[in-house]
Amino acid sequence: MKRLSFLLIFSLLTLLSFSQAKYIFYFIGDGMGPNQVLAAEMYQAAVDGVNGCTPLCMTQFPYSGQATTFSASDGITDSAAAGTCLASGKKTNNGMIGQTPDGTPAYSVASDLKKQGWGIGIMSTVPIDHATPASHYAHAEKRSNYYLIGTQLAESNFDFYAGGGFQRPISKDDASAPNLYDLCKANGYTLVGSYDEAKKQLNASKMILVPQKDLDNPSKGAGALPYAIDQQDSDLSLAKIVDVAIQYLSKHDQFFMMAEGGKIDYAGHGNDGATNIHEVLDFDKAIQVAYQFYLQHPDETLIVVTADHETGGLSLGNGHSFHLERLSSQQCSSDILSDRLSALHKQQGNHLTWEEVKTLLSETTGLYTAVQLKPEEDIELQTAFQNMMRQQESVKTLYKDINALAAKALALLNHKAGLGWTTRGHSAATVPIFAIGVGAEYFTGWHDNSEIAPLIYQATIR
Repeated sequence: MKRLSFLLIFSLLTLLSFSQAKYIFYFIGDGMGPNQVLAAEMYQAAVDGVNGCTPLCMTQFPYSGQATTFSASDGITDSAAAGTCLASGKKTNNGMIGQTPDGTPAYSVASDLKKQGWGIGIMSTVPIDHATPASHYAHAEKRSNYYLIGTQLAESNFDFYAGGGFQRPISKDDASAPNLYDLCKANGYTLVGSYDEAKKQLNASKMILVPQKDLDNPSKGAGALPYAIDQQDSDLSLAKIVDVAIQYLSKHDQFFMMAEGGKIDYAGHGNDGATNIHEVLDFDKAIQVAYQFYLQHPDETLIVVTADHETGGLSLGNGHSFHLERLSSQQCSSDILSDRLSALHKQQGNHLTWEEVKTLLSETTGLYTAVQLKPEEDIELQTAFQNMMRQQESVKTLYKDINALAAKALALLNHKAGLGWTTRGHSAATVPIFAIGVGAEYFTGWHDNSEIAPLIYQATIR
């Protein structure tokens, strides 16, 4: 009897010693498979002349696992189905936001915690009505119903949103429907256009932080934040957003924030290795901001990092020497390189010479200077240039049509560095999970993505 009493008391004390998570950071690297993470670590080592890996913040978390990502309708998910699953734990069909295949609403952990009085922040490097952010506050049969999704954001009563602006601020079907920015203001949101301005508005009851250019043109659809490789000091970044979100949400006794590195996916669709790596590194900088908060509140904070799916079918190594340091010669994203080549061609027309284009490629990618080409590779680029002069060719990706010469140049650079791609779409690869803090031990081992949201919620009630 004494033994049973001792065991009962010990069990109760053990349960009481378990902290509940009061501050939750949920990081989602859109398109970030295991090889995207490893490439970023190996790149950091390579540019320092080291053979191996320089660990990211996320990979040093004490608990890690993997997750499968298939949707209810396909072995390869899209961001809407995966986002819905990561937000709510419910599988759905590709293209659906915040609802199950039969149309039943799938409510997110964020919405449940909001009902309990938590502060809620949803942020991304892509538009705030994009699939992953939308999955936390909206319910729509099609992810492309952007105006409907935007109205639900305005009515969500979540505390903080940040990222790119609305993709469709004006209704296509109802001319009398309000502009989404006006609707948000009518629902009590303060709209701010910069990191510095956001820090001045920390007492606002609810806040939306998007680039000032989107607020200056409220009827125009917004794009994503600039790629990390293209960013200027004045640009918003995910690290800046997470920093100001912590300051803003800390007035609540408890808060939940979802932060998406959305352009890892964009760069994967573009098969742009250097840009992809810089997006992962930028994502990790935002995680470092959250980690600093964790160090101040280790018994009350949970940080979970995962991805909705892998994009591009990235492979590391192609049978030749591995030279990721060669990617450091790339000075801009494929988007910017494509635009510069197209603008140069438009400006000079038939007077444009190969030598001028070769100089541009050297300056932006390091080809011919830092990275030498074989004669047959040089012929490939000159052939692409000649094709461009005859007809403006492009390579179609999900988010942008890339000038074919730009695509060829970066494909060669990727190959010379040792990166390979199998697709410009998503793959069925598993995605990583990294966790630290209260309840982090739940995330070890092999999971399905439908388990992650329930485990996060479990950490708030244990």
